[in-house]
Amino acid sequence: MGGVTGPGWGKHLLVCEPRYFGVAYEINPYMRMEVRPDVVAAERQFRALVAILEDVGASMEYLLPVEGLPDLVFTANAGLVDGRRFVPSRFRHRERKGETPINVAWFRQRGYSIEELPGDEPFEGAGDALPFGSPPVVVAAYRHRSSIRVHSALGSLLGAPVRSIELVDERFYHLDLAFCPIDDRRAMVAGQALDQYGCRVVGSLVEEPIWLEDDEAASFCANSIVVGDVVVMPTCTPRLGRVLEAAGYQVAIAPVGEFLKAGGGCRCLALALDVSFS
Repeated sequence: MGGVTGPGWGKHLLVCEPRYFGVAYEINPYMRMEVRPDVVAAERQFRALVAILEDVGASMEYLLPVEGLPDLVFTANAGLVDGRRFVPSRFRHRERKGETPINVAWFRQRGYSIEELPGDEPFEGAGDALPFGSPPVVVAAYRHRSSIRVHSALGSLLGAPVRSIELVDERFYHLDLAFCPIDDRRAMVAGQALDQYGCRVVGSLVEEPIWLEDDEAASFCANSIVVGDVVVMPTCTPRLGRVLEAAGYQVAIAPVGEFLKAGGGCRCLALALDVSFS
């Protein structure tokens, strides 16, 4: 529709089946030990999401699930890809630290160069760092899961400028819950997650920001996957659907309610493998 092509990345994705998915601890505002996901329903939602993504032109690679690592399914947090380089995450919470060697092994076995960030400050991959524009700028978030102290080293490693944004609302504990690149001019943005300075940063970087209303932000509309001219979303309001349609995009709804119980939506479940910052 309208010749739109999306953000230029996101058509080759790493996913992980939710065989061992569950809420085994509480490390974000959505996790409650007494509210356990239905694993059978989660597997059904995962398969439906993958089917939609493949139908709109994306290809998948699979990370094998590991018992005892329920959040491994959220592959967007594994790290950040830059061509044939992989920058692994350093998780803030000990409950997720066991994911890192699994992720590193997957990329190393496929010939990626593993690029560790210096120091020991936390950094949670594509959950908190996303490319925007052409040539790409790194939009990087900090406070809840990642440290601003890694941003300078991340920019040097990727050879790209970094725009740092503080997340001020704990509901939006990762950038990908608040910021979704649509193309070189547009991004969906949950301004509720940012302070005034962060909103100005986004406003100066994104030519046509699509500011989400409260209900849209709270229902993880920013945690979407854009493949060409299709925005794959966990839900979409009529208003937002009209805005995206006017911009030349179609909307495909992939309900992921079981994963929302652990604080993750569509984007959390897929790591883009076709990102390059050069």
